[in-house]
Amino acid sequence: MTLWQIYLRPQTLSAARQALRSAPQPALPIAGGTDLLLDLRQGRHAPVQTLVDLTAVAEMNVIEQRGQNLFIGAAVPVSRIHSDPLVARHAQALTEASALIAGPQVRNVATLGGNVAHALPAADGTIALLALDTQVEITGISVESRIVSLSQLFLGPGKSAIKQGEELIVGFDIPINTEKPEALQTSSCFKRIMRPQGVALPILNCAVWLARQSDWIHDIRIAVGPGGPIPFRVTEAEATLRGQALTDKAIERALEALLDQVQFRTSPRRASADYRRHLVDGLFKDVLQTAWSRAA
Repeated sequence: MTLWQIYLRPQTLSAARQALRSAPQPALPIAGGTDLLLDLRQGRHAPVQTLVDLTAVAEMNVIEQRGQNLFIGAAVPVSRIHSDPLVARHAQALTEASALIAGPQVRNVATLGGNVAHALPAADGTIALLALDTQVEITGISVESRIVSLSQLFLGPGKSAIKQGEELIVGFDIPINTEKPEALQTSSCFKRIMRPQGVALPILNCAVWLARQSDWIHDIRIAVGPGGPIPFRVTEAEATLRGQALTDKAIERALEALLDQVQFRTSPRRASADYRRHLVDGLFKDVLQTAWSRAA
């Protein structure tokens, strides 16, 4: 069975936009293809006439510091993100999430752009990026690039605001606060609970970024997945901890706020809603305490 008729491999972002605009339709971008090719083979995606391979687009394959941001190209393989020293220094939660996405072979080709574009509520890379307050650079076939908050991209389970065949995720901007006061220390952490099997799907995952000032939480961002139909930040729990000392009482209040905001559901292949509510207690406390200790 032929899954596509034409295969293009542009070298620049402008050439990629031109390919999507002028190639025989329907035309779709592809990088790792770990999800798209399966969907095509198994009939879960409409037939495609043209595939536009983004793996050679230079602008989408860099990891570099740009002023006060760490930029990660959308076509960078997950395994490279996991091993990159800049990511480890400025976005440890993303380093940890990248180590847990699928298996080693998949991580060598899968991309962060694909992880986000699929808009799954418990996608490891997405949950880490949310806690890191990530902005997304998007370009279209007829417009110049624009920057949006990551949270704006999600419409529902597996439904992205990225217009298929018309727009591309170019990369991700993660603020790194290089000019923060010396008394303010930042850190992040990502962990998940999964079934002990070959390529385990997450039962529950959690990411925390915080800024610590002595014994106080100056600022904090928390993401838990799957906590609802779309990936999101647990803002009510953040509000209970912001400006507070990290005491047992403060953690319990944050956990109560988290449980009030999330909407755990039962999944036949993963876990029941009740089991997830039980697990999130230990997972959230572990991630929060680890991020707090790292900022000491």
